[in-house]
Amino acid sequence: MSRSAAPPRPYHHGNLRQALLEAAMGMLTDTPASQLSLREVARAAQVSHTAPYHYFTDRQGLIRAVGVEAMRRLLQAQCAAAQAQDAPRERLLALGHAYVRFAANEPHAFALVFDPQYCQPGAPAEDMAPLIADNEALLARCVQEAQQVGALPPGDPEPIATALWGTVHGLAQLVMAGHVPLLQAEAALGALLPPPVHPQ
Repeated sequence: MSRSAAPPRPYHHGNLRQALLEAAMGMLTDTPASQLSLREVARAAQVSHTAPYHYFTDRQGLIRAVGVEAMRRLLQAQCAAAQAQDAPRERLLALGHAYVRFAANEPHAFALVFDPQYCQPGAPAEDMAPLIADNEALLARCVQEAQQVGALPPGDPEPIATALWGTVHGLAQLVMAGHVPLLQAEAALGALLPPPVHPQ
């Protein structure tokens, strides 16, 4: 009597850590980070319950790593959206839209990125700091390009970037809480950056 083949592992040798992060990110679709456990993540990744301990000393270590992965995906979504646009105004709008959409589609992952328990404001972990710096640089670059074509007022770009981030983040929070529909939030961003009016 022949035996049925065992189901394939969802990872290749050396990729166990990433497989666990993928499993945890998948769980965040429906489960807040506060409810993640090493055992449940291991089960979702189809590995033994002791496998996560090869990479994470405890549950807190896992959740911190998942927060970094969530930040990486948030940055990736914004980069892709910005790169798809040629004009500075549209690029800046696409950046904001990607930010809000990520919050709408991945609310638990988005919340984890900004959870001070796992990412201390002003003192991010060594693996989180470069992602934050890249995100800030991306926004600064888009703001400066928008200023150059008159889509934003001239002057110091830093306070303008901070104001835009605060606005977009606030809209993301409102969308996550169900107070503002996603399409309405996107329309609000467009209202903040109206296209230039050319004289007749």
